[in-house]
Amino acid sequence: MNINAKAMHFKDLNAKIRECDDSQVVIDNCLGQRYIGTGLNHKDIIINGLPGNALGAYLDGSKIIVNGSTQEATGDTMNEGEIVIYGNAGDATGYAMRGGKIFVRGNSGYRTGIHMKEYQDKIPVIVIGGRVGSFLGEYQAGGVIVVLGIGEAGELPVGYFTGTGMHGGKIFLRSDHEPQGLPPQVICRVATKKDKAAVMGYVSEFCANFGGDPAELLNQKFYLLMPNTANPYKQLYVNN
Repeated sequence: MNINAKAMHFKDLNAKIRECDDSQVVIDNCLGQRYIGTGLNHKDIIINGLPGNALGAYLDGSKIIVNGSTQEATGDTMNEGEIVIYGNAGDATGYAMRGGKIFVRGNSGYRTGIHMKEYQDKIPVIVIGGRVGSFLGEYQAGGVIVVLGIGEAGELPVGYFTGTGMHGGKIFLRSDHEPQGLPPQVICRVATKKDKAAVMGYVSEFCANFGGDPAELLNQKFYLLMPNTANPYKQLYVNN
């Protein structure tokens, strides 16, 4: 099914998507409509244009492809499925994400991966091709974030306060420059071959979507950020 979303109210657009019996929906002329694909688990969506906030919120197994950029809170609390963005992503991408994968060809805004979490076999994954704004992985409790920094000319591909409140999960940064100013509750070290092998599949999926050689990317220097369990955040909030 094809939907021309030009000047269509987001409620009407989402109603058409839910009512459609086709396994795939193509949306043309999308411009700012919110909540597209909320809770979807039985059909895939291709979006041509600029979807609004909370694209794929609570996504539960469907795949969303965006031939353009997205606004804030893409994949908010998504549970399963995949979101592929051929442009850039706004702030709070993957907010409270608890499963599934988000691939962004370009950059992502502030607070990407905030409150990400994982449970048993559900491991949420975000792979960003370019750079990310400040507060990456804020309060991260699980999952994997990979920032490839493609086109960043050797600069650190993240803003300030990376890993603030982080108490689970992993962050991989492709860079020759060691992250500075990290909280003491975060460990930062050069990623080993074994570390990088664990994300080879995710980087390969990124390259399958957007191009590139995963082996060449992973052959370069990465830094791995993880919580420092010897220095937990509870020390900031309780009296000893």
